[in-house]
Amino acid sequence: MSKTIPNRKDVPEADKWNLSSIYKSDADWEKALKEIPLLTKEISSFKGKLGESAESLLSALKSLEKAEIKMETVYHYTSLQHEADEDDSKATDAEGRAMMAYTQMQSELSFFDPELQAIDETKLLSWIEKDEFRDYKIYIEKLLYFKKYILSEKEERILSLQMQVAQTPSTAFSVLTNVDMNKTFGSINVNGEDLPLTETTFSLFMKNEDRSVRERAYKQYYKKFEENQNTIASLYAGSVNQDVFSMRARGYNSSLEQSLYGNKVPLSVYHNLIDCIHKNLAPLHEYYKIRKQVLKVDNLHHYDVYVPLVPSISTNTPYDKAVEICRKALTPLGKEYTDRLCDGLKNGWADKYENVGKRSGAFSSGCYVGNPYILLNYKDDMIRDVFTMIHEGGHSMHSWYSVHNNPFMCYDYTIFEAEVASTFNEELLFEYLYKNEKDENMKKYLLSMRADDILATLYRQTMFAEFELKSHELVESGTPLTAELLRKTYRDLLELYFGEEMVFESNSDMEGLRIPHFYSSFYVYKYATGISAALALAKKVTNGNEEDREDYFKFLKSGGSRYPIESLKIAGVDMSDTKPIQDACDEFAFIINELKSKLL
Repeated sequence: MSKTIPNRKDVPEADKWNLSSIYKSDADWEKALKEIPLLTKEISSFKGKLGESAESLLSALKSLEKAEIKMETVYHYTSLQHEADEDDSKATDAEGRAMMAYTQMQSELSFFDPELQAIDETKLLSWIEKDEFRDYKIYIEKLLYFKKYILSEKEERILSLQMQVAQTPSTAFSVLTNVDMNKTFGSINVNGEDLPLTETTFSLFMKNEDRSVRERAYKQYYKKFEENQNTIASLYAGSVNQDVFSMRARGYNSSLEQSLYGNKVPLSVYHNLIDCIHKNLAPLHEYYKIRKQVLKVDNLHHYDVYVPLVPSISTNTPYDKAVEICRKALTPLGKEYTDRLCDGLKNGWADKYENVGKRSGAFSSGCYVGNPYILLNYKDDMIRDVFTMIHEGGHSMHSWYSVHNNPFMCYDYTIFEAEVASTFNEELLFEYLYKNEKDENMKKYLLSMRADDILATLYRQTMFAEFELKSHELVESGTPLTAELLRKTYRDLLELYFGEEMVFESNSDMEGLRIPHFYSSFYVYKYATGISAALALAKKVTNGNEEDREDYFKFLKSGGSRYPIESLKIAGVDMSDTKPIQDACDEFAFIINELKSKLL
C-alpha cells in the first residue's frame, strides 16, 4: 500500500486514459458543446410535422440521431475527466455545463416522443417496414411499447427540465464521500507506519491479517459516516423520493415496475431472486461458521468477513503482467477478443491507478464515439484487482461489439445484460488460475476468494436489492425515510443474511448509507442475476462447441436490438426462470463444501 496518493497532475500520462478518441482537445469539446443548441433547433423545426409523411419523419429521426450522438459524446468526455478528479473545479464546471446543455436539449425536444406516439399506429408501423427506416425501426418499436406512460408535451417538458435537479442527491453524495469526507478519515498505523484511510484503501485494511488493524480501520471509517448520517440519509431519501415522484407522474404502480418495465423484465424476476436467495441462506451461514473456525476467533465480527481465509499468500502482479494473465484466461473467446482488449488496457483505454480526488472503485464507460474506457484503482499486491480488470474489460468489450454491430439508435445494451459479460470474464479467469496453479496453498486461496466473489455478487447484491425495495416501498406507502429507519431496515437485513455467527458493531448498519449504487435505483439486483447467467454461460462456452461460443458472441453483439431476456435466451440461458439462480446457489454450496474439506 502506498504511503502517499499522488495528485492528478503528478500521474504519468501513460497511466491515464487517452481521451483523444473522443475529442483531441478541450477546445474541440468546447466547439462541440456550442453546436448542441444548433442541432436542437434543427430538430425543433420538425415540430408538428412528424406525421406529415414518412420522409418528414425520417429526416427528423436523422436530425435527432445526429444531435443525440453529439450530446452523448460531449457529456461522456467531460464526465470521464470529472470522475478522474472530482476535486478539479474545471472538470466539475465542464460537467455541469454539459448537464445543463443536456437538460435544455431534452426540454426543447420534449415534443418529439408524444408527437411520434400520436401518429396513427397502423401508418407508422407501415413506414418503419421501409428499408430506409432500418436504423430506426427498433427505436420506434420500443418507443411504442412505452406509449401508455408517455405524457403530454407540456408534462414531458416539465419532467425534462428537472433532470439536472434530480441528479443533486447522487452528485452531493459523491462529492461528500469521495472528496470532503475522504480527506478526513485519517490514517491507520500499521507496523509503525501511518497509512492513509480512504474510500479506496478501506477495502485493503479490511483484508489486513492483523485483526487490530481491521478493527481500528472499520470503527474509524464508520464513525465518520455516522457523524454525517443525517446528511447522507437525507440525500438517499431525496433520491428515493425522486424515483417515487417520477413513478407517480407517469402512472406506474411502483418504482420497481418503472425500473423494470422498459426492459420487459417481469416483476417476478426481482421477487423470485430474493425468494430464492432466502431459501438458500444455509450455505451462506455455513460459510461464516467455517470462517469463524479458520480465523480461530470466539466472536466473528463484521470486520472479519473480508480478510482472506488463507492468510499466508503474498502476491505481486504488476499491471502489464495482469493484462497478459487476462489474455490467457480469455483464450476461449478467441484472438480478436483478447488482442483488442489487451491492447486497449495497455494503450489508453484504462486510467490505471488511484489519485487524489479520483472516484473510488472501478467502472467501464463507453459511448458510440471513441473507446470504451475503464477507470481502475489498480494495486499490484491485490490479486483481486486482476479480477476487477478482467471484469471491467468484459463491460468494455461488450460495449465494443455493441457499437460495431448496431446503429446508434439501438446500440446501447441494458444494465441487466451488462453484468453477464463482466462476470463471465471473471469466471474464466478463476478457472484459468485455478487450473494452472501448482501451489496447494494458492489453490486454497483462489477457491476461498471465488467463494467470496460469488458471495459478494450473488448474496450481498441481493441483500442490497432487498434494502432498495424496502426503502422504496416505505416511501410509496407514505412513510418518510429517516436515518434511524434506514439503519434499522438495513440492520434487520444484516442479521438475516449473516446469521447467528456474526457480531455487529453499533454502527455496522451505516454500511447501508455508503453504497453509491443505491443512487441508481434497482441497479444492484442485476449483479446477482448477472453472475447467475454468467456462471451458466461460462460452463456452456468452455465445455461446449463452436456453436456455443458463437451464440455467446451473438449476445455480445445484440446491443440494444433485443430485450435482455430475449438476448440471453439466444446465448443459452433463460433468466425468466429461477433455475439459473438456483444453479448459482448450488455452485456456491459446492465451493463451500470444498472449502470445508480443505481448510478444516
